[in-house]
Parts: sequence; structure tokens; C-alpha cells
Amino acid sequence: MAIAHGQRVLQAGEPPNSARAAMILLHGRGATAEDIMTIASEVQAAGWVYFAPQAAGGAWYPNPFTAPIESNEPYLSAALEMITNLVERVEAQVPAHRMVLLGFSQGACLALEWCARNARRYGAIAGLSGGLIGPDGTPRDYPGNFEATPVFLGCSDVDPYIPKRRVEDAAQVLESLGAAVDLRFYPGMGHLVSEDEITVMKRLIAAI
Repeated sequence: MAIAHGQRVLQAGEPPNSARAAMILLHGRGATAEDIMTIASEVQAAGWVYFAPQAAGGAWYPNPFTAPIESNEPYLSAALEMITNLVERVEAQVPAHRMVLLGFSQGACLALEWCARNARRYGAIAGLSGGLIGPDGTPRDYPGNFEATPVFLGCSDVDPYIPKRRVEDAAQVLESLGAAVDLRFYPGMGHLVSEDEITVMKRLIAAI
């Protein structure tokens, strides 16, 4: 399956036309669709379809997520458009309130930014080691309302790439947009996905 800008999209689980729920997974910098799909294999449930797009060159945008937004263009806009196109294709088969968007690291930043710009009711959103894109002080006057969509934000309290305050800022912004945010910091953890985060995801999926 290929979508805007030619990205390859890995698919697993139920065929889309018979799936009752869907998850879109966005990988981190230097990783692959296959890498992030390992999370799907850990949380998989009957009746779900999973999609993991592959970023060209292994990165959605070239600079840190805290860099000026224009420094990550046109790659950032292309990546956001890719998600829009993929969500539209998935939603033709599965409604948004039964759809989960999940990302890790750079993929988490991208997922959270896209969701903030497109706030409405989703099944759940998970940003694992990520924050909203742009430097400190970026205006966050997003339209829309999440209508109590569950949002899980998990991160190490000493992550070398994701400042703790930026995760806290994201939680505050998403809450202001009507999300039900569960924010968890893991003391001393590396830049990885923890067992507790997998457990939280399983619970979110079970609720859908």
C-alpha cells in the first residue's frame, strides 16, 4: 500500500474491509515501519487492522522537534499530509472513534502535532516519548475538540531527546482541547518503550 509522496505502508492484522478497529503507528528517527509494528504485535487484538507508514530515509523531518518549524519544511508538511491521507483511507472502513494513533519519539511528535491540528473524537492517541512540534513559545491555538478522547503520554524523566517540560506542555495543550490525558514519567528510563506503556496501550485498546 502506498500513499502520498510514495511512502510504503506496512499493514497487519484484519483486512481493512472487515476490521472493527484500526491503529496507525509512526516510527522514530532512523527506524522502520517494521520496528514500530513490533508494538502492534505486543498489543494486538482480534478484529484490528494495523498500519505503519515508512518515512523516506528513516526520518519524517530532518531537525529536532524543538527546532523552528520552518527548518523542518517541506518535510514536516509532507509528513502531516501523509497522515491526513492515511487517516482518510482508513476511515473509509473504520470510524475515527475506533481508531488509535500511536507514535514513538519522532513519530510521537508527529502524531501529537497532527492530532492537535485535527482534534476530534478518536479511539485513543498515544505519544510515547514525544511532544508538540516547534520551539518553546510556539502558539498552540489549535481549533477543534477531542471530546474526551483518551490520550496517553509516556516518557523517561531524563530522556536525552525529549525534554520533560515539553511532554508536560503537550499534556496541557491537549487537555485544553478536551482530551482525557494520562501523563506518566518513568524515572531513569532510557529512550525506549516500557512494559508499563504496553500495559496502558492494551487497556486503551480493550476499552475500544
